[in-house]
Amino acid sequence: MSSVELIEVGPRDGLQNDSVILPTETKVELIRKLIAGGARRLEIASFVNPRRVPQMADAEAVIAGLGVCDAVRIGLVLNQRGAERAIASGIDELGAVCVASDSFGIRNQGQDSAATVDTALAILRLAAAAGRRAQVTIAVAFGCPFEGEVSADRVIDIARSLAAGNPREIALADTIGVAVPAHVSQLVTAVRQAVAPIPVRAHFHDTRGTGIANVWAAVEAGATMIDSSIGGLGGCPFAPGAAGNVATEDVHYLLSRSGIATGRAAADLAATSAWLSGHLGKPMPTRVGDAPDFPPSVEKVSDHDC
Repeated sequence: MSSVELIEVGPRDGLQNDSVILPTETKVELIRKLIAGGARRLEIASFVNPRRVPQMADAEAVIAGLGVCDAVRIGLVLNQRGAERAIASGIDELGAVCVASDSFGIRNQGQDSAATVDTALAILRLAAAAGRRAQVTIAVAFGCPFEGEVSADRVIDIARSLAAGNPREIALADTIGVAVPAHVSQLVTAVRQAVAPIPVRAHFHDTRGTGIANVWAAVEAGATMIDSSIGGLGGCPFAPGAAGNVATEDVHYLLSRSGIATGRAAADLAATSAWLSGHLGKPMPTRVGDAPDFPPSVEKVSDHDC
């Protein structure tokens, strides 16, 4: 594979679980910096109940402040009301979510697993009728914080049902960061075969330190898109113990050093991550951001001549 599309989820998934609620204008500036640095598809808002996710209460204001831009603006929606809000806002693409376990679905969306699939399909129809693109993520595809293991057969069956709605792609989400590369390889391969020619995307959290290895396993198994968050920010308000997303900087380093283009640049990512760190008042949980540049610049090499 010569290239992989990085879907930047920092402005939505990255910020939604942070204790600091950034002003709307700061969110807009973050999105513009990410686009200037090469991001071409970004999750920028979540059309959910603001009482449950207050960080996303200004979804419409963010979209209005950003305006039309040289990137696809994605909005997360969980139900018909959210889809209607997203369409009315002028968002380019809707991101529906269904859930592979009943317990998580009830806590996250107030529905069991089967009902979340039906809702996702309804969102796909609403988007198509409005002339918008839409895609679907299968949450807790690799494990549930309440039920434990999730059957691969269940995830594959859900993916087949979603494929009937003709989404732009189907994503497999390791919502709580329990996946390991062998599991990722097997599930991505099986889902790809079940839903072809619809592409498969992968979404990983780094709760147990396997996130970046899981990215490589997904790419080797044929996932053509990877979700990542600037600085490694993120988490889920409804998933106890879930750590941040895999960092865009770390994923870019892994892929670019392996000869796979991402359309992003390390210097731009580092500058944006540092800027965001200042606004949030804390360091970003990214491995590459904490490490020396490699390859080192000529100036740094000359400083250490022996």
